[in-house]
Amino acid sequence: MIGIRALASGSAGNCYHVTDGKTPLLLECGIRFDGIRRKLNFQMSDIIGCLISHEHNDHSMEFFKLAKYGIDIYMSEGTREALGIPIFHRIKVVKPKEQFKIGTWTILPFDVQHDAAEPLGFLLANRTGEKLLYATDTYYIRYRFNRLSHIMVECNHSYDILDRNVESGVIPMAMKNRLIQSHFSLENVKEFLRANDLSQVEEIWLLHLSDENSDAERFKREIQELTGKPVYIP
Repeated sequence: MIGIRALASGSAGNCYHVTDGKTPLLLECGIRFDGIRRKLNFQMSDIIGCLISHEHNDHSMEFFKLAKYGIDIYMSEGTREALGIPIFHRIKVVKPKEQFKIGTWTILPFDVQHDAAEPLGFLLANRTGEKLLYATDTYYIRYRFNRLSHIMVECNHSYDILDRNVESGVIPMAMKNRLIQSHFSLENVKEFLRANDLSQVEEIWLLHLSDENSDAERFKREIQELTGKPVYIP
């Protein structure tokens, strides 16, 4: 059974704890190491891996401290180069569309669309056939996925809120354009969900909501109405 715990989500930092009951992992490490430890009640000894989607600080901040703690760090070659990390035994470079294993998980990285060197999403499958999709900081996902049981997907903004904020001077047009070209909107999340088989989905997590350009209550309601699935927003 897959368990998900959000330690942090948003532009201030991202970190999620996921487990299949046997192999706990971290997705991202974009908050302080001491904060990760506190949020996990200092129970970190069984975590053997951390997946990093891309090099931006709110996703990768504490990779070095995790590695020193004995946790393997998985990332693309582009992310490794962007972070300026020399190759050493705790840094594991992975490639899009090439599966690898961490404990009882089988993981498939895939390319996403973001203003980063080589950003990735991840499809995690456990031994009982459950599948967890994790995708953040992307404005589009080109792939379709079968028999998903859990979805963790960015839902950063909506176009109408962006438009209102530009008109009122809350954000500049340049920021609106950057968000549209690098982060998942509510509208595109809906299209992504419509394109995929949700028949076995147990829950959907909406991640990385913008402080100024989102509406958590509305986003949750609209995705629940569209999918008929439980929706959680950290």
